[in-house]
Amino acid sequence: QVKLVESGGGLVHPGGSLRLSCVGSGFDFSTEGMVWYRQAPGKERKFVATISRHGDFVNFADSVKGRFAISRDNLQNTVYLQMNNLNVDDTAVYYCGIWGDDDTWGQGTQVTVSS
Repeated sequence: QVKLVESGGGLVHPGGSLRLSCVGSGFDFSTEGMVWYRQAPGKERKFVATISRHGDFVNFADSVKGRFAISRDNLQNTVYLQMNNLNVDDTAVYYCGIWGDDDTWGQGTQVTVSS
């Protein structure tokens, strides 16, 4: 059974940082591109960042470029999202997913940016 488990969310002040983690199981993690999405209250889920299976290609939404970084550890079946200089517009539930698979999602992790 394919499973994704996100963690690392929380409450942070504007300008702060968080590091999200997502552990995958039930599939060959090292052969899949991974992606982070986020969903703010009342809004659609939106793309945040993606990383290729070997980590040699990354891409980001314009809204997070220069502030977020994505990385992965294929030995630990984990993909990370380092979020710096957070602002209130980054408040959302963050989900990781498998690139090209719209049916598999974790439970998400809540990120709240507030003063």
